[in-house]
Amino acid sequence: MGTFTVRAIIWNPVNPGNKVELELIVDTGATYTVIPAVLLRQLGVNPIRTIRLRLADNSVIERPLGEVGIEVEGYRASATPVVFGSEGVSLLGSVTMEQLGLAPDPVLKKLRPTEALLMPLLRLKTE
Repeated sequence: MGTFTVRAIIWNPVNPGNKVELELIVDTGATYTVIPAVLLRQLGVNPIRTIRLRLADNSVIERPLGEVGIEVEGYRASATPVVFGSEGVSLLGSVTMEQLGLAPDPVLKKLRPTEALLMPLLRLKTE
């Protein structure tokens, strides 16, 4: 799939007063959204744990993971996991896209709303 970018607004969900707009590469190969660590620290985002990440070359690294609020194309999530990344690396990962209810359209190179699934084994009452 070819890559494309989207504009996003992010903020610290603990202290949402300060917001930053940035450009993210849409990356279906990334589980989590990645934002430069320096920017996350400026927003006061603190790591909640360390995670192991496998890279395309099959190596494994460890990075801090925190949470940010995010808005992309009018779709908002009050908190989504975010990896503290290197300078110049800003990716929109699949977990955040799923939370926002968006999926990449590789032909049009844009995000499109998705239809969520609710398929219980038993029929739900809709009263």
